[in-house]
Amino acid sequence: MRVLLAGGGSAGHTSPLLATADALQRLSPGVEITCLGTRERIEAQVIPAAGYPLEFVPSVPLPRRPNADLARLPGRLRAARRAALEVVDRIRPDVVCGFGGFVSVPAYLAARKRHVPLVVHEGNTLPGIANKLGARLTDHVATSFPGTPLPHATYVGLPIRRMIGTLDRAARRDEALTTYGLRADLPVLLVTGGSQGAASINRAALGAAAAFAEGGVQVLHVTGPAHETPAPETGTPYVVLGYVDRMDLAYAAADAVLCRSGSNTVTEVAAVGLPGLFVPLPIGNGEQALNARAVIEAGGGLQVDDADLSPAWLATHAVPLLHDRARLATMGAAAAHLVPRDADEKLARMILSAGGAR
Repeated sequence: MRVLLAGGGSAGHTSPLLATADALQRLSPGVEITCLGTRERIEAQVIPAAGYPLEFVPSVPLPRRPNADLARLPGRLRAARRAALEVVDRIRPDVVCGFGGFVSVPAYLAARKRHVPLVVHEGNTLPGIANKLGARLTDHVATSFPGTPLPHATYVGLPIRRMIGTLDRAARRDEALTTYGLRADLPVLLVTGGSQGAASINRAALGAAAAFAEGGVQVLHVTGPAHETPAPETGTPYVVLGYVDRMDLAYAAADAVLCRSGSNTVTEVAAVGLPGLFVPLPIGNGEQALNARAVIEAGGGLQVDDADLSPAWLATHAVPLLHDRARLATMGAAAAHLVPRDADEKLARMILSAGGAR
C-alpha cells in the first residue's frame, strides 16, 4: 500500500505525522510512505531526518481575516493544487492523510480530484480552516480531543512519538538527572515554549531564577534555538538549553512543566503524567486555552494567561507546588488518565482501512 501524508508548518503538524508514519510501518511493514510539505518550514528538516521521502508544494498561507494575502489566495491555491496533483499522479497513493495547515489543503483537493480515499486528522480542539474543508470531502475524520466540531469525527487522540508514549518517567529519572547535571534531592521545573520557544515564558522564568534558587527548585529551561541565553548563576542548578532532541529525558527529569498549550504539548505532558502550568498563546482563535481545558478541569494542571505570567506569579504558585509531592502526584495521575497513548496506531489503522477499501 502507498500512503501520502500531508502536514507541515509547525511541530504541531509534523510531530503527529511522524508518529503516524512510524505506526504505519509497525502495523504494515510493507507500506510505502511519502510525505508532502514545503521547502521553507520545519518539515523540510525533520521529515527527511526521520528517514521519510518528502515532496514539496508551494506554501499557501490561509489568512484568518481580510488582508492582502487573501487576494493572492486563489492563485497560490491553484499553483499548490497543481503541484499536489503532480505528486499524486506520480506516487499514485492508495490513500492520502492530512494533518491540517496550509500544506494539507492542496493535498485534500488533489485527493478529491483523483478519487483517492482521504483521511483527515485534526490536532486542536477547535478545527482550522484546512480541516474544516477536508472534513467536507471525506467520511474518515479523526480528532485529538472529544467534541471537536467536525462532521464524521471519530475521537482517537493525538499521535505522539513512541519514545514519549512508552515513557516510564520514574524508571528513567536517574538517567535524566545525570544527563542534564541536576540534583536528585531537589524538585525540577521544566520550562519550554515549544520547538521555537516563547519569549514571554523565557522572560518570566529567567526573572524568577533567584526565587527558584531561594525556594530550592531546579530549572531545566529549553529556550528555543533563537532565544538561547547564558544560565543565571544562583547556586542552585538552572540549566539553559536552546533545543532538546530527547524530550523523553527532559520529561523524566521534571516534576512539573511550564509550557504553552498547543495540542502536541498538552498531549505529551498529560500522557507522561506531568503536572502542567499552561500559558496559552494569546493569539489565534483561542484553541490553545481549549486544548488544555480538560486537563485543567480534571485537576491535572493550572492555567495562567500570558499577560499575567511573571516572576512574582512563579514565585507564588510554582515554587510551593514543586515542593508539594502529594499534590504533584495527584495532578499527574489526573492528567495521565485523560490522554490515550495509542492514538498513533488508532489513526494508522484508520488510514490502512481507508486505503484498503479502495
